[in-house]
Amino acid sequence: MSRGYHSSWKIPDEHRADSAYVEAGAAIALGQAVYDRRTALGLSQVELAHRAGLAESDVERVEGGAVVPTLELLRTLATALDATMDLTIEPAATHVSFAPHAA
Repeated sequence: MSRGYHSSWKIPDEHRADSAYVEAGAAIALGQAVYDRRTALGLSQVELAHRAGLAESDVERVEGGAVVPTLELLRTLATALDATMDLTIEPAATHVSFAPHAA
């Protein structure tokens, strides 16, 4: 079984109704998962940007949790990171993981 790289963000009870907090948490979870997978592959932000057809600043913003991604961006990142991405959004938590494609 291949090892997946993941990140999760649990929303504290007092912020569960705050949609901005929920979106920020999801963006942070995605950013951490992208960073974890990129570094596991030994890629720099420049190399990932090149693979994904993005600017380095775009990768930096994703990893920093400053981007609420589109489905197209999620697909692009999964392809560039040579992985399958699993995104689970629950009322109290967001989980993001990348599972490397089988060799």
